[in-house]
Amino acid sequence: MDPEGRIDIELFGGTANLGKVVRRGDTVRRPVRANGEAVHALLGHLEAVGFDGAPRFLGIDERGREVLSYIPGDPVTPPFPAWALTDEALGSVARLLRRYHEAAAEFDTRPHVWPMAPPRPFTGHLACHNDPNLANVIFRDGQAVALIDFDLASPAQPVWDLAAAVRLWAPLRSEEYIEDARRGDAVRRMQVFLAAYGPAGISPERLIDAVITHQQWLYGVVAGGATTGNPGFLEYWRRGLPRVVATREWCRANRGRLIAAAALG
Repeated sequence: MDPEGRIDIELFGGTANLGKVVRRGDTVRRPVRANGEAVHALLGHLEAVGFDGAPRFLGIDERGREVLSYIPGDPVTPPFPAWALTDEALGSVARLLRRYHEAAAEFDTRPHVWPMAPPRPFTGHLACHNDPNLANVIFRDGQAVALIDFDLASPAQPVWDLAAAVRLWAPLRSEEYIEDARRGDAVRRMQVFLAAYGPAGISPERLIDAVITHQQWLYGVVAGGATTGNPGFLEYWRRGLPRVVATREWCRANRGRLIAAAALG
């Protein structure tokens, strides 16, 4: 126990900052990312508009780390608890993402530097999270309440975030790499997510093409980090390469099936 909040306690999860993110009292301390200044401005905007589903930026500490508010709750990390794989949890993630997009809609991304831009067909002006994976969503009482870890945030179109979330939460990948209760249920879960997110004015073809492109983009980021020696990315790449290849092939082979299912979602 640390009642006075003077001890750094390592927080687990994440890849890029493996072993470098700590909790001190009611704050989180972590390295400043390449898009740090832009994300700090985004978090300030979210606070100003009353969005409670993201950390507050509190400043820079004596070691040059950014200081964020700690959001109580549970991220979804392996082994995944049963409650995190329910339709109720899935729908709450979709609704949280929708609320985030609405809150971020008026934030002007143009004055800021965003190193991790998505490919041109999906660039835009909305400050997308870009990596709403299970470990980056905080839950309380089985409901998604906040997004964390904006390391990959950058301007894009809403479809880019929506595709990322559907891909990661359904999940849309070869079933040999789904080792939990979601196996055999991914396409239906995609439909549940889309229904909970609500009308988006996005064609099924564009959504699924964004799913395929996001998978290639995200693992390009991982591969680049592994090449530069980032230990988290390097370990992830070593363990995950077969899954990356199989997922890419599965998404391409099932494009027509996924488009048809998305049209009914």
